[in-house]
Amino acid sequence: MLKPSSRNCSDFDSLGTPGTAKRRFFYGPGMDNYDMALLKNVRLTESKSLQFRLEGFNIFNHAQFFGPQSVDGNIGSSAFGQIASADSPRLVQLGAKFFF
Repeated sequence: MLKPSSRNCSDFDSLGTPGTAKRRFFYGPGMDNYDMALLKNVRLTESKSLQFRLEGFNIFNHAQFFGPQSVDGNIGSSAFGQIASADSPRLVQLGAKFFF
């Protein structure tokens, strides 16, 4: 880290001394995730029923960039600071449950 009072650009703080940056000053993109489920219960007998399910995950399909692997943190890399990966896109599943 350069000393602010120094006019010589080659004058660095000694190795191992703490810098002046705040702890965790970087905030990545936020997380915006919405899930939804639609259910229909069908009674077959008094003690048995069937449930049909339609479940959607990340239903608005917002990009999710989080986790240590999502941004390239290798300072020597040409892709430093660029987004490298994202979480799953919108997922939809159908299901049925039999209750007895």
